[in-house]
Amino acid sequence: MNAAGPAGPGRSRSMTLCTLHPLPYQADPGDRFGLIRNAPGAVLLDSGRPEAQRGRHDLFSAWPLQILQPQTGEDGYAFFARLRAALASLGPAQLPAGLELPFAGGLIGLLAYDFGRRLEALPEQAVDDIGASDSRFGLYAWALITDHQARTSQLVFHPTLAAAERARLIRLFEGAAAAPQLGFELGEAFAADLSAAQYQAAIERIQAYIRAGDCYQVNFAQRFTAAYRGDPWAAYRALRKACPTPFAGFVALPDGAVASLSPERFLHVSARQVETRPIKGTRRRMPEPAADAAAAAELLGSEKDRAENLMIVDLLRNDLGRSCRVGSVEVPELFALESYPNVHHLVSAVRGELAEGKDALDLLAGSFPGGSITGAPKIRAMQIIDELEPSRRSVYCGSLLYLDVRGEMDSSIAIRTLLFNNDRAYCWGGGGIVADSTWQAEYQESQDKVGVLLRTLEATLRD
Repeated sequence: MNAAGPAGPGRSRSMTLCTLHPLPYQADPGDRFGLIRNAPGAVLLDSGRPEAQRGRHDLFSAWPLQILQPQTGEDGYAFFARLRAALASLGPAQLPAGLELPFAGGLIGLLAYDFGRRLEALPEQAVDDIGASDSRFGLYAWALITDHQARTSQLVFHPTLAAAERARLIRLFEGAAAAPQLGFELGEAFAADLSAAQYQAAIERIQAYIRAGDCYQVNFAQRFTAAYRGDPWAAYRALRKACPTPFAGFVALPDGAVASLSPERFLHVSARQVETRPIKGTRRRMPEPAADAAAAAELLGSEKDRAENLMIVDLLRNDLGRSCRVGSVEVPELFALESYPNVHHLVSAVRGELAEGKDALDLLAGSFPGGSITGAPKIRAMQIIDELEPSRRSVYCGSLLYLDVRGEMDSSIAIRTLLFNNDRAYCWGGGGIVADSTWQAEYQESQDKVGVLLRTLEATLRD
């Protein structure tokens, strides 16, 4: 899936050119997506922070040509081969010259953290008490894309999409009023699946593994659960308002939905150039400006957090090296500060160029799940996670992503993410554990990271 090139023999450029239909610019995609939120395969990838460069585009779609999920016993490489075949069946497409849009038709969907079991042999100690699919993609021949830098919104139609369907979508988004907002409420406060004592014991076990030389760092998480009633889309709108992030998204599922407010990019591919932006290092935001600035400065100067970040940067350099041209992998940004409504983060960037014969799915297979939410070395860290976390992570620490017919891809690390499944809401919070971590600080950090999400939804509790 190389970046768009010549149209090829026997196929003119006009035959592969996407059709565009402009719409009035809207900074918030929610009203328009609300019109289709109940449609089959409805999915939104939401930048949430249009003032940030990494928050430039929103895109959403529905009514996919097909839904692709792994078959029983199918390994990840075979599933990725089927995704390649689906992209090929849609056919090539190009955008008009000079137009910078991320998607020209292709795949949009999610990989759960547990999809990693299809790529590596892992133990099965953690209980799968949710039972949701570990991967789900739709093949889409259209998308509504907003460019916040250019302040444009437009429908983008793959050249194979029938004229009647194009006309239907234009009528839908030009003529309809905003969809009515349905309600959402929790039936109870969120409860953690680990007590403080159980959390402490797990951290001490991880540190024993570190002292024994098994690993250097393990990302450990706890899960919070609550019953809910109503529409997960209403929950997402409230969460987005409370905590806008550049890699947010909403995925409608047969038994519920995924609502992600992630600040973290996983893998981005454009014109075969690759970037990943791991987060490792967190401080809680403070209400007083002076104290907040001091917290940010303390994070930037923390030797412990910089060491953790550097461990993951080195791991990701190795992961990218599996699919990138030799000598192309570099670290142009190290230990940068990014601030969000609830926390400050320490973020780095690793970049490379895809090697000849490699594509975005090869890159995914060699890098999934992301090193920033597993630990180092990755496989041993994942084994320890499976031993010590009582239940499987499901979508948490997986990825929401698109991959289009030109080979363009962007993906998130699905942290700050909720799964709504069969009338229960699940949310996870975690952090990287190293030799000098204190369990009390890590326990507090795991709550700080998702506190604004839990409080926002708990505000819906009836008196």
